[in-house]
Amino acid sequence: MASSLRSVRLTLSQYKSPRVTSHASNLLTSTTPRLSPSRQLPFNRALATLHGGQIQASLVEVTPSKDPRTPPPPSTLVFGHTFTDHMLAIPWHVEGGWGTPKIQPYAPLPLSPSATVFHYAHCLFEGLKAYRDPSGKVTLFRPDMNMKRMNTSAERVAMPTFNGDAVIELMKQLIRLDKHWIPEQPGYSLYIRPTMIGTQPALGIAPPKEALLFVICSPVGPYYPQGFKPVALYGTTEYTRASHGGIGAYKLGANYAAGVAAQKAAAQQGYVQNLWLHGPEHHITEVGTMNAFVAFKRDNGVTELVTPPLDGIILPGVTRDSVLALARDHAAGVLKIPELTDKLVVSERPVTMKEVKAAAQSGELVEFFGVGTAAVVSPVDRIGYLGEDLLIPTGPDGMGPLSRPLWKYLTGIQTGAIVHPWSIEV
Repeated sequence: MASSLRSVRLTLSQYKSPRVTSHASNLLTSTTPRLSPSRQLPFNRALATLHGGQIQASLVEVTPSKDPRTPPPPSTLVFGHTFTDHMLAIPWHVEGGWGTPKIQPYAPLPLSPSATVFHYAHCLFEGLKAYRDPSGKVTLFRPDMNMKRMNTSAERVAMPTFNGDAVIELMKQLIRLDKHWIPEQPGYSLYIRPTMIGTQPALGIAPPKEALLFVICSPVGPYYPQGFKPVALYGTTEYTRASHGGIGAYKLGANYAAGVAAQKAAAQQGYVQNLWLHGPEHHITEVGTMNAFVAFKRDNGVTELVTPPLDGIILPGVTRDSVLALARDHAAGVLKIPELTDKLVVSERPVTMKEVKAAAQSGELVEFFGVGTAAVVSPVDRIGYLGEDLLIPTGPDGMGPLSRPLWKYLTGIQTGAIVHPWSIEV
């Protein structure tokens, strides 16, 4: 017993502070397929038990890449196709919890063909961005919201939860290591993709006993490099994105895979993206993979900004929450957003295609747009619905009277032009 305790103490003493190792990572650098993820993802049960099975940012091991690459010219970047030199990986095991965090060279994952992610869709992820301001300071936008949602998604598919603050600290270390990948030109950023997958090599529908949380980074350019271009949507009645009690409110891989066929069908009919409708009354839910906003003219010159409520089938988007908070503060007089009307009412309520169609025909429809991390704001100029196209008003620049000032203010916060507590320095 004394010998065992001494062994545990020696193990713990090796991990008291972050260190840089020159040896190749045990986790991701193997080029030979292995059958047991337990061996691929080294897990120190003694250490995990002593720190309560929780992620400890102070124990991170950093292995710099031996072959760092030169970032490509910003003008050649395609969203999600280029990745930085390093990644973060943290294994988990049901018997001990979270293992040692590792920041190491970006490389393929060696997984067993029987890993649960391949068979039962044990996969969830997040998306956020790091921005560089003119002074060189790098910031993250509301990462706490992404960690909160990621934990909620993990709970929904019986996967392990984690300390979000610890993962944010580890992401900061990863970004500091690869911050030179963030282009200096305006409008560019570093897209951050935290992901969790089930890695247990076993068939059978049950909570996975092994998992991997990893984070990769991708430099990206402006979503609309040539200026805003409104998109045409197809009001999808043939497919259903989500139902009450299902997984629509969670950022799971299964949600996105099921939407690809609908998006493909919309494209074949000449539309850029599909508009998800729900139920016999065709309630508006989401715009492709974005949250939907609609603006209506009301009496006495008032404009109502509407987004569907979080009723269990809509993803609680971080950009959605940000737009709502800014618009409400402006409407209440707490905040002044330049160019945004003072006669504004903000509503979270159900909205149907029948209401949108009637407003478009009567001239009471002000604008329609989607919001999300990738595009921030995506204006809409046309909706195909039940065999006809509804034309949506847009301004000369492709945006509308609400989306334009909200986008300007929100991106001002993200890029550091406007000081705000949502912007977290790396």
